[in-house]
Amino acid sequence: MIDRGASALSLPDDWPAHPEPILALNGIGSFDWDLDTGLFHLDARAHEVFDLRPDEYDGRAESLAVRVPRTEAYRVDAVVTRAMKDGSEGYGTYFRIRRRDGTLRWTHVQGRIRRDGTGRPRRIVGILRDATQELQELDELATRREHADLETARRQQTSVVQFATAALAHARTVDDVLDVLKDTHGLTHLGATSLVMGLVEAGRIRLIAEGPARSFVPGTRVTRIDEPYPMSEVVRTLSPRFIESPEEFAERYPILWPHLADLNITSAAYLPLIAQTRPIGAMGLLYSDRHGFSPEDRNVLVALGTGIAQSLQRAMLYEQEMDLAEGLQQAMLPRTIPSVAGADVAVRYRAASIGGTLGRDIGGDWYDLIPLPGGRVGAVIGDVQGHDTHAAAVMGQLRIVLRAYAAEGHPPATVMARASVFLHELDTDRFATCLYAEADLTTGVVQAVRAGHIDALVRRADGACRRVPVEGGLPLGLSAEFDRLEYPVGTLELDPGCTLLLCTDGLVERPGSDLDDGIRDLAALVGSGPGDVRALADFLIDVAEERGGEDDVALLLLRRRMPDTPQPGGRLQQHVAPGDAEALTGARHMIRSAVRAWGATDRADEIELTADELITNALMHTEGAAIVTLRVLTGPDRRLRVEVEDSSSALPRRRDPGEQGVSGRGLLLVELLSDGWGVEARGGGKCVWSEFLTPERAPEEPGQSHGRPGPT
Repeated sequence: MIDRGASALSLPDDWPAHPEPILALNGIGSFDWDLDTGLFHLDARAHEVFDLRPDEYDGRAESLAVRVPRTEAYRVDAVVTRAMKDGSEGYGTYFRIRRRDGTLRWTHVQGRIRRDGTGRPRRIVGILRDATQELQELDELATRREHADLETARRQQTSVVQFATAALAHARTVDDVLDVLKDTHGLTHLGATSLVMGLVEAGRIRLIAEGPARSFVPGTRVTRIDEPYPMSEVVRTLSPRFIESPEEFAERYPILWPHLADLNITSAAYLPLIAQTRPIGAMGLLYSDRHGFSPEDRNVLVALGTGIAQSLQRAMLYEQEMDLAEGLQQAMLPRTIPSVAGADVAVRYRAASIGGTLGRDIGGDWYDLIPLPGGRVGAVIGDVQGHDTHAAAVMGQLRIVLRAYAAEGHPPATVMARASVFLHELDTDRFATCLYAEADLTTGVVQAVRAGHIDALVRRADGACRRVPVEGGLPLGLSAEFDRLEYPVGTLELDPGCTLLLCTDGLVERPGSDLDDGIRDLAALVGSGPGDVRALADFLIDVAEERGGEDDVALLLLRRRMPDTPQPGGRLQQHVAPGDAEALTGARHMIRSAVRAWGATDRADEIELTADELITNALMHTEGAAIVTLRVLTGPDRRLRVEVEDSSSALPRRRDPGEQGVSGRGLLLVELLSDGWGVEARGGGKCVWSEFLTPERAPEEPGQSHGRPGPT
């Protein structure tokens, strides 16, 4: 405190000042300090505050040093001196005193400076009190406020983590992760101005987010991990880097900073993106209004980096899974569809959309087009149970064997039965639905076999579209398991300009809708679509895309064209089992349709009767089935040939039935009605054939297409 020393000047008349009694009642003491004499008077309450007895105090300011620690005395003296020099009327401050028991207590002093006419300080009158409890309460209040601020900060930090976690939970691809982080709202929550990110690939960092506009550094699209860049550093060390000022940025990364100097970057945080203990990338958050990072800020950013790394790894795994699945799907589907003389063909495939489930955006749907001899073509549509890579793998195997069976020349029912046995013998629990249609593009006759699949549709040249019902069998795999391998064959006629549509149920089924209603809606949609098969296929797939759904879609369209030049005849085949009246009826219908389509109507009765006799003989005199084949032979004389193959090696014999006989006339009729007949050995069996001369003429207009034919 200021020590003016003793003075011979007389004290003021009102010295010492007498405080109001109310002050003492409130624990407040008073002092009167005469600056000319240096006397420092304390009242009784002030003695108590300083913990001094009257006999221990000589009335001098410097004597208070016994209670005021030196550092506190210097600070109070500075406050008083400044107030006297700058013309202030008073001052106030807190300081500590040491009581006789050695404890420190806070004291508050407040003084009023009295000056003479020249402004010179003459006297200071003031009050003082014990302020220990007051400051403790203030400390407690400040502590509570600090805790409240910390709690608010924690809530904000929790909000940031929750926002990032919730947003990233829906990210399925790397681009989705970037969209979440680069979104304005997202960056606001992160507190950053812009984002830079790179992925580790083969010992290098490939940039996928470039940071602020106009900040791209040439040559940094792909960088080595050992280069002097912040992202390379955090990947090398697996530790974050917090840059708290532009000066620090310029000093630590002199190559990079010149490209950022004009962008008002005040600080930055670079975080390694670590998943399963290995770095998969790095992320940089650039700030334009932040200087420094508190420990809480750093903890939050590190936690965010961990969450972002996990989301990024999940997205990368998803993309890898999808690449693998799509590659497998494309490898299993035909790479190209062969051109077919006399037809326009379009195929399409649309993957399912099962969000958030790795590997389930593909399935077992497939299509195939199989060129066959004699102007025929096989069209296949199928669906293996399930939506995963296993379904795609089974689909690929099934497609190959079905194509092989068809190419071997087996009739449609046999192709389907053998495919079912193959699937049953695979080490899988999957089954498959399938529809196989074998079309003779010369005649327009189509033989269809259905294994648990939805029916085909036919669109006429005028745009009218209808469902073609075909009696079906069990799905592939199940029919072999339950020993029900008989597949009925439906026959229909495809006129020139008509389109055959085969599809999987993903194009038809909708949640809450009946399958029949879906097929009717599809028929209406096909009828309203474009006439060109490729445009129609695109139109139908676009509708499926808009509708969405959790099933993939396969689609095959085959439109029969009218040949520009006369084409050689085709070949039709029908399998007839013993006791199968419907198959026999189907064979008769096939022969009738082919004869009319091939322009041999004038000999239709002869051909049908001869074929019927050959089929009947095969079924009656052998223990197995008959395979009926109808073909046109071209050459100097155009001939229609009927072949009936069975498994017996016994040759047919002509017998004289007598006048009253009811059997033995079959071969006589065959010889009488045909222009030639004979027998050929076929492996363990034989083939009985007959031929009919059919001069070239225009075919008749085919009638309405048929599904499963009725009795004739």
